[in-house]
Amino acid sequence: MSTMLRPGDAGYDEARTVWNAMVDRRPAVIARCETTADVAEAVRFGRAAGLEIAVRCGGHNIAGLAVPEGGLMIDLTPMNAVRVDPSRKLAWVQGGALLGELDKAAQKYGLATTAGNVSHTGVGGLTLGGGMGWLARQFGLACDNVVSYEVVTADGAVVRASADENAELFWGLRGGGGNFGIVTMFEFRLHEVGTRAVIVELTYPASAGFHVLRGWRELNEQAPRQATFTASITPDSVTVGYVWVGEGGYSLLPAFRALGPVRSEVVEETTYLELQRRDDSVQGHRYRRYWKGHYFKALPDEAIRALLATPGVSASLQAYGGAIADVPDEDAAFSHRDTLFEFVTASRWDDPAEDEARIARIREYAATLAPYADGAYVNTLNGDSISRAFPPAKLERLVALKTAYDPANVFHLNQNIRPGEATAESAA
Repeated sequence: MSTMLRPGDAGYDEARTVWNAMVDRRPAVIARCETTADVAEAVRFGRAAGLEIAVRCGGHNIAGLAVPEGGLMIDLTPMNAVRVDPSRKLAWVQGGALLGELDKAAQKYGLATTAGNVSHTGVGGLTLGGGMGWLARQFGLACDNVVSYEVVTADGAVVRASADENAELFWGLRGGGGNFGIVTMFEFRLHEVGTRAVIVELTYPASAGFHVLRGWRELNEQAPRQATFTASITPDSVTVGYVWVGEGGYSLLPAFRALGPVRSEVVEETTYLELQRRDDSVQGHRYRRYWKGHYFKALPDEAIRALLATPGVSASLQAYGGAIADVPDEDAAFSHRDTLFEFVTASRWDDPAEDEARIARIREYAATLAPYADGAYVNTLNGDSISRAFPPAKLERLVALKTAYDPANVFHLNQNIRPGEATAESAA
């Protein structure tokens, strides 16, 4: 039976707090679910009561969509169990688990599957949107490694989706977000990756940024799949490097050092678990946050110049390719598999008085890069049209799937695909 929390109850404020401190909404009730049956009961309760329904796992959505004002939050965080079968290289992960819990359980056996770069991200939200991580170039996105899903649908039924069972739902869950139901169990395929990783970050002065980023772009063309190239840009410096999962990882270092006059460098051999925790926010959920993202299918010199013309905010790039692009586009809802780099510009701050200026700078910077963009990652959409994540034909198929499984759009607090609307424009 779910624990029901209402305003004033012990634990209520903690349960409604999410990663972005700008989000301060108050649900009428929070259902902290412990079983799949609890989730199904909560969905039926919310619908009968006429409450807007949202689903909370890691709480990392930038818009705080897990927190409905005056509605029902279905809180999956008590459902965080992970079970690993090392002989079959499979993991069963409940819908409320965090990435760190999956990583820790699998790494006992030197196994892992693609997961994001912050350990306190929810497995559910990451995977349903696609799931980029340090292993994606070797083994595909997180959604490419799901064998089956257990799903609570909008009418409170429980169904299983796999390549052989409810195959169209399986297709849509692989990148279509939380539109079609609440996933209470993921079955993942695991891979032998060992326990080691290498992190390389070389920082150059901003004056060398154009030359360095051009060289980094060219090196990426021949990058081994074990390496995921990264870059970050600030007003006074450019940092380029890579993350290598597995043994070795130093063969690329001389070519990176030859790119220009290195101001400083980090060359660090670490464990895979430490790599996965490296970008965790030690301040927890204290900061106010905003971001925008693009997909780049090419990075011409003009785009590099635009990246360097930053209005006082930072940007990051992460390489795609490899096993991500091996999967035929029609095999899953996830789109833009021919992406070369993902771009994100983000900011975090403490003072609410800075909200307007911070958000405006991020939007301005993203707008200068828009002419070079082709699509976006559904998990970084922030006030953008859903059509940026899916081309028209695929969006039409997703609309049909949404109409079949959630015709009343019960699950709309997400990167929403509206039922019964067959064009990209009307689904925006």
